[in-house]
Amino acid sequence: MNDRIDQSKALASDARMRILDWLKDPRLHFAQQKTGDPAEIGVCVTLIADKLGMSQPTVSRHLELLRRADFVAVNRIGRWSYFFRNEAGLADYRGWLNDAL
Repeated sequence: MNDRIDQSKALASDARMRILDWLKDPRLHFAQQKTGDPAEIGVCVTLIADKLGMSQPTVSRHLELLRRADFVAVNRIGRWSYFFRNEAGLADYRGWLNDAL
């Protein structure tokens, strides 16, 4: 049950909800990414931080909470981290929420 509580807490942030929304269609929201197709490799933390208008360490913390909740996953390429939605984790949570309520 604690995992589900942590997942619910991960969604209790406007910034984290915006990140999840933007990652639904990364090509639309992060077309300026030069290092690779954001729909294929994920979105660089720097671009997410710029779009949110927050520091990179703050955004990294938001992304880590989403990752621990199993809502996003990370693709590490060299020293860079690219994030994408974990649709299986999100679907699992939606299913649990539907059954629990």
